[in-house]
Amino acid sequence: MTKPVVTITYCTQCRWLLRAGWTAQELLVTFEEELGGVTLIPGTGGIFEVTVDGTAVWSRKAEGRFPELKELKQRIRDIVSPERPLGHSDAKSS
Repeated sequence: MTKPVVTITYCTQCRWLLRAGWTAQELLVTFEEELGGVTLIPGTGGIFEVTVDGTAVWSRKAEGRFPELKELKQRIRDIVSPERPLGHSDAKSS
């Protein structure tokens, strides 16, 4: 079975490569067994979107902001491994 791939499309005009790269690194560390990879795609026009196998997980335009890493990890976990806890530092608040 093929592991899911996360795609991060980021705005080159806005210089968001470092943010996209850092986000990719964090996702690969957190989901090292669950993900097949993270792909960075340069874009323009203020884009910062995250998908898992084509399914939208985050859109800066739709949400009106960048994701907090904790919430992005939760959304990705819900898709790639819903039964997996994220640990105490990334756990959902009760």
